[in-house]
Amino acid sequence: MSQNKEGFCIGMKEKWVVAAKKADFGGIAKRFGIDPVTARVIRNRDVISEEDIRRFLNPTITDLYPSTALRGAQEAAGLLEQKIRAGKKIRIIGDYDIDGVNATYILYRCLQMCGANVDYEIPDRMKDGFGLNRSLIELAFEEEADTILTCDNGIAAVEEIAYAKQLGMTVVVTDHHEPGYSQEEGSRTYHYPPADAIVDPAMPEDTYPFPEICGAVVAWKVMRLLLDRFGLPLVEWLKFLPFAAFATVGDVMELRDENRAIVRLGLEALECTGNIGMRALIRSCGLEGKRLSAYHIGFILGPCINAGGRLDTAKRALALLLEENESRAEELADQLKELNDLRKQMTEEGIREACAQIESGAFHGDDIFVIYLPNLHESIAGIVAGKVRERYFHPVFILTNAQESGYLKGSGRSTENWSMYDGLVRSGEYLEKYGGHPMAAGLTLRRENLEAFRRKVNQESGMKREDFIRKMVIDVPMPVSYLRENLIEELELLEPFGKGNPRPVFAERGMHPLRAGIIGKSRNTLKFQMESSEGVRMEAMYFGDPQEMLGYLSMRYSAEEVDRMLKGLENRIRMDVLYYPKVNEFRGVRTLQINITGYR
Repeated sequence: MSQNKEGFCIGMKEKWVVAAKKADFGGIAKRFGIDPVTARVIRNRDVISEEDIRRFLNPTITDLYPSTALRGAQEAAGLLEQKIRAGKKIRIIGDYDIDGVNATYILYRCLQMCGANVDYEIPDRMKDGFGLNRSLIELAFEEEADTILTCDNGIAAVEEIAYAKQLGMTVVVTDHHEPGYSQEEGSRTYHYPPADAIVDPAMPEDTYPFPEICGAVVAWKVMRLLLDRFGLPLVEWLKFLPFAAFATVGDVMELRDENRAIVRLGLEALECTGNIGMRALIRSCGLEGKRLSAYHIGFILGPCINAGGRLDTAKRALALLLEENESRAEELADQLKELNDLRKQMTEEGIREACAQIESGAFHGDDIFVIYLPNLHESIAGIVAGKVRERYFHPVFILTNAQESGYLKGSGRSTENWSMYDGLVRSGEYLEKYGGHPMAAGLTLRRENLEAFRRKVNQESGMKREDFIRKMVIDVPMPVSYLRENLIEELELLEPFGKGNPRPVFAERGMHPLRAGIIGKSRNTLKFQMESSEGVRMEAMYFGDPQEMLGYLSMRYSAEEVDRMLKGLENRIRMDVLYYPKVNEFRGVRTLQINITGYR
């Protein structure tokens, strides 16, 4: 192990660096009534101007950008108004994930409020795949829908929407995905569907101030204009803020700028939502009465909504949001939670199999891991890919057998050092269908093209050795002796945490574990009594892999020293730790504690 100039140890796959962004932290702290540590964290999030700091600390609904700033939003709202007033049937076609379900819910309820003749359809993940297809269009046509309104999909459905237009249908697209393109000699030509109106901030020519909003937010913004046209007050539109926030977190959007305001305000509204189905899900997950955070959406509530589309049908999740009978809502919520519990088991099995292939050396020398798991349920390929990426810090594709014989389907998750969508474009000759973002994508290919695709995507990756070193950015190297309860409470002002606004990372060198023990029903947590170099003692928790940490310490020191630590005996072990502080309350007694997020 070597050390950087800050004195922190650097592993082969991980580098610790201290954020070095400059500002008058004392001045910011004084003007906004916060601790200089909090001011430094805010500056590390590239929040610089006084107005931006104000919006960061105290966002309000007036901080949201106007719907009129979305290119095509006025045209979409105008078309929908015409169809509603003419009594034409509108068919919403959404998607089967958190974003698509919430977007469909927002559109359906808002259109109903305007008196629309409206229904909805959500594609079946296994049978239909993502987005529009000819069968969905034909079904809408046969059932006498005049207009198709998409949400969280549609921008890539060039041929499908052309077919709908041939049938004489009106098509309005609301989406947030990047449009398809072809590339020649470094120049991109984008391909748009021939829809009657398109609202998608990801289109290169759109000038929306913050284009990184999810599909549900795009739909919500368009509905603001539609509700205005029917004279409905702002308060009716704001009822759907919690669902826009839910989708923003669930679709892993950047929690910056407008998204931060949407989620911060939406979480507050979610705690007292009047939606019977959402309240039932909150109860089913044991969160009733608790202060909800982005974590609860991302890792507890959201996966239950997603589980319907993965293992059953997304219509079950949408039915929950639309349900007005409390007893039936409880049943639906419990069903979704049970589906998610099953999904967790299947995911763990898939992760074990994928990691076994990697550890066998099957992908030695590959930049991009293309892993074939023939028995994996295709709906959880993306989750498995994400978990494997986290463990090995390589872009990962997980492929499994498609329902159609001879084809493979799968999902990929990338690191920030490689655009997965661009990689698929460069390897498109071996693919039947693909789409997605730089960080996540889906694909379909013929079984015989698997190895050719793997070779091509690796040959064209352009990745360098340093791209596989995980960089851990420390916000503040802060001794635990500085911690105070009021500072920890103040750090809550920085929430919601997530992509684009990570939980702050603090660091302390030379922590001495006086004793340690593995706890929890699943034996998956290490609890320490730590002592700092200044003699401050504090409880510390590590929620990672206990055996991995103990194995590392045994290698660094010895098994005997680790055994002494576990018995609470004097030992030579010293650790540099990354941590986040919290206040632990037990039987009315409040104590300071640190949660260890990294160690060396």
